[in-house]
Amino acid sequence: MSNLGTALITGASTGIGAIYADRLARRGHDLILVARNRDRLLTLAKRLTDETGRSVEVVGADLTNKADLARVEATLATDASITVLVNNAGVAATTPLLESGVADMEAMIGLNIGALTRLTYAAAPGFVARGAGTIINIASIVAVAPELLNGVYGASKAYVLALSQSLQHELSAKGVRIQAVLPGATATELWRNAGRPVELLPPEIVMTAEDMVDAALAGLDLGEVVTIPSLPDAADWAAYEAARQVLMPQLSRRQPAARYAKAA
Repeated sequence: MSNLGTALITGASTGIGAIYADRLARRGHDLILVARNRDRLLTLAKRLTDETGRSVEVVGADLTNKADLARVEATLATDASITVLVNNAGVAATTPLLESGVADMEAMIGLNIGALTRLTYAAAPGFVARGAGTIINIASIVAVAPELLNGVYGASKAYVLALSQSLQHELSAKGVRIQAVLPGATATELWRNAGRPVELLPPEIVMTAEDMVDAALAGLDLGEVVTIPSLPDAADWAAYEAARQVLMPQLSRRQPAARYAKAA
């Protein structure tokens, strides 16, 4: 099995991150696994090393802690073997705005947006210098459907989508691949941690983490910049994007639109 370089995966101890670790190791990547729960990481690392023979390094880190985040940033900035960054670490919220504590929302922004941004900034210059690298950002369908859950959570994932699209525009010609993955409801601990166990959701809308990651990696292989594992027809997303492109040249003009003059 060929060595495809090292994949650094955040939130790798369980759920989506652990499945990415398994799949990327089987594809031929060595791994750097980052999460708060070091014991879980060690168990996963031993299994993957035994089953795949890949090198697996474990980094116990809380990405909401500045010192821990700086350690991971330094690894991304200095380890030239890293070819893939999977920004998976994040938290969700399911409660309405008025039932949510602002401190909790601020902490979510810090992880979902702040840490992801810093890790992306740490990895991208090296990828550009080497003319190759892949950044996979795990967003959510709430990036385009913010009415479904907590608005701050939706906004944080809209940021991830917008950042990914901007990075694709800026870095694709420099050899860097960008993918934003927008899962729907996925059977992971994220739901329980957010206060709504996945068992309470309609089963017909819940995808397994294994199926989600396998679809996301298939989307990466197909060259997709945005992958929505649940979306039956890719043409629907293409139409959404086409409509956005039509809007773009109309969004900044010297004069207000005529309808506002009429209203005045």
